[in-house]
Order: sequence, then C-alpha cells, then structure tokens
Amino acid sequence: MIARVNREEAQGSKSSQLAGELKASTAIIIVTIQTFPHVLEAIRKDSTLAGRSFAVIADEAHSSQTGTTARKLREVLMSEQLEGDEELDSEDMLRLSLEARKGSNNISYFAFTATPKAKTLELFGRKPDMDAPASDSNKPLPFHVYSMRQAIEEGFILDVLQNYTSYRVAYQLAHGNPATDREVDSKKASSKMAKWVRLHPYNIAQKVETIVEHFNSKIKHLLGGEAKAMVVTSSRLEAVRYKRSFEKYVKNKGYNNINAMVAFSGEVNDPDFPKNDKDANPSTEKTMNPNLRGRDMRKAFDTNDYQVMLVANKFQTGFDQPKLVAMYVDKPLKGVECIQTLSRLNRMYKGKDMTFVLDFVNEPEEILEEFKVYYQTAELSGVSDPNIVYELMDKLAEVGIYQWFEVEAFVKAYNSKQANQAKLANLCKPAVDRFTLRYKEATYVLHAAQAELSKAKIEHNDKAIKFSENSVKHAKEARDILDVFKKDLISFYRYYEFSSQIVDFNDFELEKLSLFAKVLHPLLRFEVIEDDVDLTDVIMTHYRLHEQREIDLGLGNKIGEEPASYLPPSKEGSGAVPKDPKTELLHEIIERMNDLFIEDGLSEHDMLNYANTIAGKVSENEIVMDQLRSNTKEQAMLGQFPESINNAVIESMGIHEKMAMKVLSNEAVAKGFAGLMFDVLMKGMGRSEIV
Repeated sequence: MIARVNREEAQGSKSSQLAGELKASTAIIIVTIQTFPHVLEAIRKDSTLAGRSFAVIADEAHSSQTGTTARKLREVLMSEQLEGDEELDSEDMLRLSLEARKGSNNISYFAFTATPKAKTLELFGRKPDMDAPASDSNKPLPFHVYSMRQAIEEGFILDVLQNYTSYRVAYQLAHGNPATDREVDSKKASSKMAKWVRLHPYNIAQKVETIVEHFNSKIKHLLGGEAKAMVVTSSRLEAVRYKRSFEKYVKNKGYNNINAMVAFSGEVNDPDFPKNDKDANPSTEKTMNPNLRGRDMRKAFDTNDYQVMLVANKFQTGFDQPKLVAMYVDKPLKGVECIQTLSRLNRMYKGKDMTFVLDFVNEPEEILEEFKVYYQTAELSGVSDPNIVYELMDKLAEVGIYQWFEVEAFVKAYNSKQANQAKLANLCKPAVDRFTLRYKEATYVLHAAQAELSKAKIEHNDKAIKFSENSVKHAKEARDILDVFKKDLISFYRYYEFSSQIVDFNDFELEKLSLFAKVLHPLLRFEVIEDDVDLTDVIMTHYRLHEQREIDLGLGNKIGEEPASYLPPSKEGSGAVPKDPKTELLHEIIERMNDLFIEDGLSEHDMLNYANTIAGKVSENEIVMDQLRSNTKEQAMLGQFPESINNAVIESMGIHEKMAMKVLSNEAVAKGFAGLMFDVLMKGMGRSEIV
C-alpha cells in the first residue's frame, strides 16, 4: 500500500527500489524527485507504465520541480512498452523526451509551497482560461491558497517581523601607503573591500558581543530556559570566524549555558592562519563541534548542550526547530531566501508568543517588502516569453564555437547505450578547442594593449593614449563575446528546460542543442588572468556598531491600502551582456566607501588605528597584562591599567598629539578610551596592527 524509498529501510539503490515499487503497482510511494532520472533506463528495459494514472504530490515545489528532474519524472511515468527486442534509436529517444516535456493526461501534479518562485507558478499554476496560452492577461494562478496572513491569524505560525531590530555599522578606512596607490576595477575593489570589512576581526568581535549580550539578557531564560537562537552569516569563512570569536567572548565573560555549534559544508581554510596550523586549518563541522560526539546536528541542537547555531547556508532554510526564538542576521537577504530564512522562527511552541530579529545588514523596509509578496497571495506580474530560446539559439550560433554537424554527432552518441562521459567530452572537444584558443588570443591582445596604455599614460603621450584606449576597447570586445557565449549557453539550457514544460515547442533542434549545451558548458574552462585587488595597505581607522531601532514592521498593516506586490516573471534566458568595468584609484574607492559608512560623531573612541598604537605599548607591560587576564574590566580599572594607558598616551604624543590631549584632558574620554583598550587587548588585537 505505502512504500518509502530510502537506503535505511530497504536493500539496493534507491532507483532500483523505486523501479520495483512502480512495477509492483504500489499505491503510495514516498521518494525524492532526484531519484527519478536514475530509474528511467531500468523501467524502459523491464516493463511499461503505459495506461496507468499517477498523482505526483510535490512538497516544497519551489526547489527542484521546474527543471530536468521534473521532466525525467514524466519520462519515467510515461515510458512506453517495447515490443520484443525492439530498441529505441536516437530519434526515438528525442521524441520521448519531447513528449515528456508536453506532459500527459495520465499524470496530475499537486505542488505545495509557502514561497513559490515565478517559475513554480508558471509551471504548476492554473490559467483562468485553460484553452488559451499563458499571457499577461491569462496568468497562471494557485489552485488554492492558505496564506501567511491566515496562518498567523489562526495561530498556526508567528509573525516574525513584530520585534525587528536593525543595526548600523559605521566605519572609516584609510590607505596606509599612498605611494603604492594604483587604478583598480571599481566594482571588484568595492566588493572585495566590503568582504574585507565583514571578515575583519574587530567587526565580528563587536557583533558577537552584541549577539551574546542580547541572548544572555533577553532570550536565554525564555521557554523555561530552552530557547534557541540562530546566527546567519554570509560565508563559510565568516561562520568559522564567528565560532572562534563566540567561544572566546563567552569564555572571557564566564557565561554558562551559552554554547554555539557551527554548521557548514566541506572544509574551510582561514587565510589568516598558517596552512600548516593543524589547530586552525582545515576547519570542518567535526573539528569545530567536538561536543557533537557523532550525533546528528539537528538532534544535538534540540538538547540543552547547545543554545545557538551559527550557519552558512546550511540549515538556513528547511530546518524545523520550534524552540528558535531569536535570529541574528549578518547576511543580505532577498526574495524567497529572505522569507525562508526568517521563517525558521515562526514555528509555534509552548510558551513561545514572540520572536526577535537583530539585523546587522538589511534595511527593515526592504525586508517588509519581500514579505508582502507572500503575505496574502503570491501573483505573477507577467509571464515569461518562450521565444527567448530561439533568440538565444541564434545568438549562440553566430559566435561560431560549434558546428551543427558536431551537435548532431553528439546527440546520436548521447542516446546510444555505449554513451559515457569520456566519449561525450571527446565529441565536444572541437568546440572546446575553438573557445580556448580564441580566449587565450583575446586575453593576450588585451593585456598587450593595456600595457601600451599604461606606458602612454606614464609618458603623457596623448596620441598614444587615444590609440591604446581604442586597442583596449576592441580587444575587450573580442573577449567579451566569449564570456557572454558561455553565460548564454547555460542560460539557453536552463530556460529551455523550464519553458518547454509550459510551451509545446516540438522542435528537435532545440532539444539537440539543449543536450549539447548541458555537457559543453562545464568543459569551457579558461584561466582568468586578471590583476587582483591588493588590500594589503588598507586599514580600518574607525568602527562603531549601534542599534538604530526596535520596531514592529507592521506586516498586516495597510492591507488593501497599498498597491499589490507581484513576482516578476523569470528573466533567466534573456541573454547575458558584457561587463563594463570602471577603474579608479584605490584611495578614491576608499573615500567613496567612507562616504557610505562613516557617520557624524565617529570619535577617538571609535579610532582603531590610535587604539592599536596605545594597546601595543600597554601590552609590553607584563604586570598589567597579568592583571587584565585575571580580572574583570571593572576590577582592572582599579589596578595599574589606567596609569599604564596614561603613560602610553604620553609616549605617543609626538605622533598623535591632538588625540593624546583629548584623552589626558577629558576624564570622560579617558574612561571611555580605557574601556576600549581593555576590549582591544582582551580580543587579542593589541600585539599586531588591525588590518
């Protein structure tokens, strides 16, 4: 009657189990959709499912039901009976694939999701006029909606935006060695500098302090002491550094029952630690969570052994822990990811009547706008244009990387029983060789032209500058064509996989190119020879993290008073465009970032560069350092620590006279500065410059 396909409860592979259950006419089969592509051949060889009817119930329809796996599922369920030893040739296989794309009257789909993507609505939605094609006036709609609004009002989930606190990071950067200033790619430098700030030990340490103190004072005691929190980071490296900083802060404060686990995939090597440092690199979940002792992370987190989970993508979505009360967000959140991430908090639990979000990155108004799309009914603003696949097909052919007879030969081999990856890759080799040769030649010409331009600028030769700029432009255009080709190739494949399940193209050439593109794309590798943006001389001089406001974002307010929010149609497949990098001097980019992040009121209390100088001098006094290690901040202020700061300030007056006078002449400034010194020294940054 009911079968669950998995490796734990039955023998053999999941695909063989599924094939057996389908052939045995088991009424209800529970399986992941990813299993279907692997079972197709077994079904075709051994039996037929022709004439049977199926209902496919898909949970979390936004994830993978709109691509290749969905089509393979249909191919399995529509597989034909072969007579005798009849075999399918390449054209038969293509015909079956095209038929599978059309769908079948014998297969009904029921998809559930709280956060449908535009593609999901286009694929699963029901058109008001079923006989007319989808259009902006005949947009697919959900068959039934149980909205977020209704679920909140009926008490099944919580409104996670009721206690939303936003924080602002203010900082100032400087170029420590102006003599080495040079022109760099503006966008790349800005992005790398923003990442540098996010990973800066002082930035992470300040956020960890805010998180731990908030959890300790406002969260830990909730749910009878069982309340949990999640910290959402932007990368695996950030998660690793958060974990180290978290443990250090909790230990220094002497807090109990605030234990964090960190969740991420694979291994992480921290460039700030030597590669041969076995204690630091590589970091894995196992090495960073020694107290797991082989337990599943979900189950371990549900116990009193852990209170906080630090995540980098993993467990950010699809993780169900009703005791989660607080979330600390240090990652930009957009679209479906925004809803799914914050919704980790919305589960009901005995005694849980509110949640808390502390956001270090996102603007509250933007988060509210994302939620409005799904609060009542997610609707499309328009539908995708299927003709884009033909535009992309023509655009790809014009570049001349492949010949059509090569595509035909590839498809014939692809659909044969003797097909293997090595043979298919060899059939793609002529196209790969053309792409690689043209890319290398274009890159060589571009670098030569850039070198001539630099030389002309040094010599102030206006005529040569103009000529070289033109040469750089043409060389860049030649390489851009190849960059765009690779992007368009995968866009064509993805868009065709999606749109062909909505529109009956019945086009063998589209099907052939799709198969060829899927295999060719990952083979188009090229060495990216670009000047890296060197941030060695960039230093952080000021930093401040402060709370802006704690508010109820008012998710349910003004319903019907504001314009409805819509999901835009899928844009994948609209074609790539070449990048147009702009260059600026590094110090100019630093100034521009400072304009964005510096604030009025940044004072010497926020001045890390000066703090480093003083901390370095204080750290040379072993008696004082022993007092700091053994006492709390309040106790340390009663010992020799304040006097050692005054001595260090006096010694540095020749370099920092203005700031030194403020510390020495203003008692309030002196006390604040002493507190900063204690924090800097305790966080282990006093012995080397913060960079």
